[in-house]
Amino acid sequence: AMRYDYVIVGAGSAGCVLANRLSESPDTRVLLLEAGGSDRLLNVRIPGAFPKLFKTSRDWAFESEPAPALGGRRLYLPRGKMLGGSSSMNAMLYVRGSRHDYDGWRDAGCSGWGYLDVLPLFKRSEEFERGANRFHGGEGPLAVSEPRSVTPLTRAFLEAAEQAGLAPNADFNGSRQEGVGLFHVTQRDGERCSAADAFLRPVLRRPNLTVVSRAHATRIFVEAGRAFGLEYRRGRRVRYVFAEREVVLAAGAIGSPHLLLLSGIGPAEELEKRGVEVRLDLPAVGRNLQDHLLLATAWHADPGHGLEDVETPANLLRWKLFGRGPLTTTIAEAGAFVHTRPGLPAPDLQLHFAPTFYVDHGFGNPEGYGLSLGATLIAPQSRGRVRLASADPGVPPLVEGGYLESRKDLATLVAGVRLCREIAAQPAFDPYRREELLPGAGLTGDDELEGFVRDTVETIYHPVGSCRMGADEDAVVDPRLRVRGAEGLRVADASIMPVIPRGNTNAPTTMIAEKAAELILAGR
Repeated sequence: AMRYDYVIVGAGSAGCVLANRLSESPDTRVLLLEAGGSDRLLNVRIPGAFPKLFKTSRDWAFESEPAPALGGRRLYLPRGKMLGGSSSMNAMLYVRGSRHDYDGWRDAGCSGWGYLDVLPLFKRSEEFERGANRFHGGEGPLAVSEPRSVTPLTRAFLEAAEQAGLAPNADFNGSRQEGVGLFHVTQRDGERCSAADAFLRPVLRRPNLTVVSRAHATRIFVEAGRAFGLEYRRGRRVRYVFAEREVVLAAGAIGSPHLLLLSGIGPAEELEKRGVEVRLDLPAVGRNLQDHLLLATAWHADPGHGLEDVETPANLLRWKLFGRGPLTTTIAEAGAFVHTRPGLPAPDLQLHFAPTFYVDHGFGNPEGYGLSLGATLIAPQSRGRVRLASADPGVPPLVEGGYLESRKDLATLVAGVRLCREIAAQPAFDPYRREELLPGAGLTGDDELEGFVRDTVETIYHPVGSCRMGADEDAVVDPRLRVRGAEGLRVADASIMPVIPRGNTNAPTTMIAEKAAELILAGR
């Protein structure tokens, strides 16, 4: 078995950052394990092609358990299964969330995680296209830019939202989050800039960094309260590696709790039921799962103004030569952050505008031309959990989303539908908009709209929280991200978030890994 100082599980948004930062010192041996394969695919590099990666070999393609509040529907949960993880198949929106989110973590006992503590970490990662300023970094590895080719429909949305009373906002990551504007995107010159592109590829030549892909971690070895290595499968072979300093989990909000449970770290009762030997009774492992739910409203539209007939040889050439044209799209080109009711400390709804249809993850798009407005629940009250389905590591875990189990969440989304309709009805859309497709003009009452929400809501792929960080005894990791009761073991990915941030979760996950690397290197 090979020996390393650090063994990192998962080469996604967090794992790539950790591999980069922990291998900076030449006498530190780092191993990065990734269950998926290569990210060298045209559909990864072309921004607008990301939906073509769904349900392919590059997607874990998890599915939730039947959701009681959604009439027993199972929700599709794509997760990247390749170098870069989900940053290689996401919509590239660079959104940090609200200042209030991080101050909330700090005030709940996670010292060192307040907004002013984490802002320098966001900036450290970032190479902002317009250069450094109070809120943005100019020297980091991750390229963050403005959208390069914005459709007329998206411009109409910006105008319509202002007509509906929303304030313009040129930077959701700046002094305030509220308002309407274009999203920043993780792209360089019109091409996706994933965590693998930004953090991993530039340092692959380091002799002290080893990256093994198609390596599925199956068990952490814990003896006498210390993690000292792990087992992984590659093809048919089982291999063992030893970590002299630490094992760091960065397998994501589904993968990290799953690996802990397989290793006997979790609720003793549940582990015994599945025939897993209990190494550490930690009841919170897998609990506190949160996600953002998106409800799509849509209208038919006149041709010629949105994303349509995008995949032409001419557009491919424009993208290849100049990094411009409709293939640079993130589909959700613009959006807004709003309060659905007065007195909230921060926005509870995010709007995503797409100058095309986006029905059932793009699988259910009707014929013809359209525009969509997604109302997204960004401060959900509902909580779910990740549980073990089997002691066999090849069997995916059970994901119980708990979606809309809080009535408040349902009410927020109904308010979201009404707001989307109000924006779509504004004069700026008059030249483009045709009849309403979703929910459909007939549905207007609260009960009807609640039914529509339950029947059609989907996640927008931001699972977090299942290895919660906290200062209390019930948390899975402490504020230094060390697993309680196990030395030499940390979790450093979206699963540690105590409460989901208000916005897309990729940038916060990158920040968490920067923080983890800082803590590890400081020997804390």
